[in-house]
Amino acid sequence: MRDRLRRHRRELLGFATAGLLAYAVDLALFTYLRGPGGLGPLTAKALSFLAGCTVAYTANAHGTYRDRRVRGARPYAVFFAVNLAGAAVQLLCLAVSHYGLGYTSQRADTVSGAVVGMALATVVRFWGTRTLVFRDAGRVGSWTG
Repeated sequence: MRDRLRRHRRELLGFATAGLLAYAVDLALFTYLRGPGGLGPLTAKALSFLAGCTVAYTANAHGTYRDRRVRGARPYAVFFAVNLAGAAVQLLCLAVSHYGLGYTSQRADTVSGAVVGMALATVVRFWGTRTLVFRDAGRVGSWTG
């Protein structure tokens, strides 16, 4: 039981570390593209997402899940599909805030897209990354049971 808890703790910490690094890249690039870059909120978010997603895959593949890494293009493609689902959550938060609620400042866009949206998308990404991308061949079921 202790080994299992230790593995889960290591996985969560590794995923969080990779996610924080990707988040920093996403946030910095989004802020630049939305401000000095002069791009609209959705275009800026889409480009910053691509950069952050690539950082997250690399960190998870070579760090958190290095012992489960599958070779070939499949894990990379599935990772991007999982992250597209997470991005849809982020973009929905941004679109609702910016276009639906009328909060159009750079700060409001950053909070809705890179804070609230990112938090909700992280749940989607963690589940998808561990169950669809870096599956442990010996594991059956969810990480909770």
